[in-house]
Amino acid sequence: MQKLFFTAFVIFFSLHISAQEIGLRFGNTYENNIGIDGTIPIKEKRIHASVSFGDNVGVEVLYDFVIKDIFRSPDLRYYVGVGLTTLFASEFKFGVAGEVGLEYGFPRTPITIGLDYRPAVIVLEKMDFVYENFGLNVRYRFK
Repeated sequence: MQKLFFTAFVIFFSLHISAQEIGLRFGNTYENNIGIDGTIPIKEKRIHASVSFGDNVGVEVLYDFVIKDIFRSPDLRYYVGVGLTTLFASEFKFGVAGEVGLEYGFPRTPITIGLDYRPAVIVLEKMDFVYENFGLNVRYRFK
């Protein structure tokens, strides 16, 4: 019941934020394989958040402090960030995650596609290092 309530809350909240981009993240996050992914711009930086689903519910909120163009193209960028990660399951997990990614914003359509890697150090319930968090992001850009 608690898992259902939390999932409904997250979906409701995600529909009411004004994200610059919102879409899906496919990949391995704590053995979850799909998630809602979004970005919220803050000047030249951004908040990059994901809610993943599968056997559990996971939430990651990262601050991307480096967002740079590659080859002087505003459509192809890399980004680096750090933030918090948590997993709501039979064993609660909380930790710090890093992020490095590459994304391409199609210039003639409002779609961004990207690949990222999010290793994490879990500090609660027990110490652990999670290293297999690779993902493919497909997001719709709002203008």
